[in-house]
Amino acid sequence: FRFNTSFLPCLGYGNLSPSTAGGRIFCILFALFGIPLNLVLLNEIGQLMLVGVQHCAHRLEEVFHWQKKASLLIKTCALVTGLLLFLLLPPFLFSDKEGWSYEEGFYYSFITLSTIGFGDYVIGMNPDHTYPGWYKNVISLWILFGMAWLALVIKLCINFLE
Repeated sequence: FRFNTSFLPCLGYGNLSPSTAGGRIFCILFALFGIPLNLVLLNEIGQLMLVGVQHCAHRLEEVFHWQKKASLLIKTCALVTGLLLFLLLPPFLFSDKEGWSYEEGFYYSFITLSTIGFGDYVIGMNPDHTYPGWYKNVISLWILFGMAWLALVIKLCINFLE
């Protein structure tokens, strides 16, 4: 699961890689199908998030008879919630589990979710730390949903600019 969430979104930290010719061929074939499927998955998760945001906006419009205010309020709440869940709060977890500063954790969060993935910071790799069993799986889910959220934010920005 961890390999898929770092490989298929094209993060490529460089710490997990095949060491045999067969493994490399498998990765090439896996990527040919997995990367497009991952993009479809991220798009679908982003669309579900967008539908949820739009549904909340419509409910507010119905209840309070706000037209543009409800949509703006809900989009702002979705943006702030996403900022908290995906960029501002995770660095505290990374500070605790990895021993990084808040700034390093924030840097890791942004670089990971934007699919840059330099590999200078990778979670769960410090041999001096003991990590809980849930840690890497939760971070993998965070990456998946965080990338979908960031794609949604980019989509909203594009819609606004258009």
